Amino acid sequence: MERKGIGSAVLVFIITYALFSLAGVLFPVDREWYESLNKPEWTPKSSFIGGVWSVLFGLISLSAAIVYTKYGFKHTAMTFWIMLIINYVFNQAFSYFQFTEKDLFASAVDSFLVALTALALAIISRKAGKTVSILLVPYVLWSFFATYLAYTIYLMNP
Repeated sequence: MERKGIGSAVLVFIITYALFSLAGVLFPVDREWYESLNKPEWTPKSSFIGGVWSVLFGLISLSAAIVYTKYGFKHTAMTFWIMLIINYVFNQAFSYFQFTEKDLFASAVDSFLVALTALALAIISRKAGKTVSILLVPYVLWSFFATYLAYTIYLMNP
């Protein structure tokens, strides 16, 4: 097992957080369009959704920093890093489909892929330690909720 310094772990945290937050810059929310959609009564407020994602990005980034601190990019952790990248791509694609393309079906399907890869990431991360896996549980739960919400919005807006 390889140990990395605190400075490297902080850098991994910051880079991961910045990358996951990038969709907000590249594919900004069209609030007027989003507010005009039919949504179920149980839809959380936009500000709440944004706050949840901020916390989740922090948990994802912390898990990446822990894995990096313990293993770096060695073969032992390569499955984690590959799944994190796949999950990241799906995570970013959601905002593209939802707010740039305004394709509710594609965003619902992509949201399901985010949830599945988040679950795979949590399972894979168990090898890196129970703490890393536990840090990802809220992301998994929220991703499945977001999938249900996205699909419901798609159904309500033919």
